[in-house]
Amino acid sequence: MPAEKILTLHPEGKAGVNIDKSKYDQLKNFIIETLDHTGPITYQELNQMGIDHLKESFEGSVPWYLVTVKLDLEARNIIERIPKTSPHQIQLKK
Repeated sequence: MPAEKILTLHPEGKAGVNIDKSKYDQLKNFIIETLDHTGPITYQELNQMGIDHLKESFEGSVPWYLVTVKLDLEARNIIERIPKTSPHQIQLKK
């Protein structure tokens, strides 16, 4: 039986990508739990934490999947970029 897929969204309306739902859920949970715990952080910090936390248990490129799921969560209004931050920071949407 093929793995269940999810078509991700993009905040700028660009085409999303089909990825395994299990990988999507793993990254979505990681991003939400991390931002809930840390508050606003830079994308670079989130990416490094993702690599450190998931490298043993995740099959595939953590940075590629992380940015894909991050953009999807932005498009779904679950997380947001904080305006006028450099490097840009993200947080859970209030």
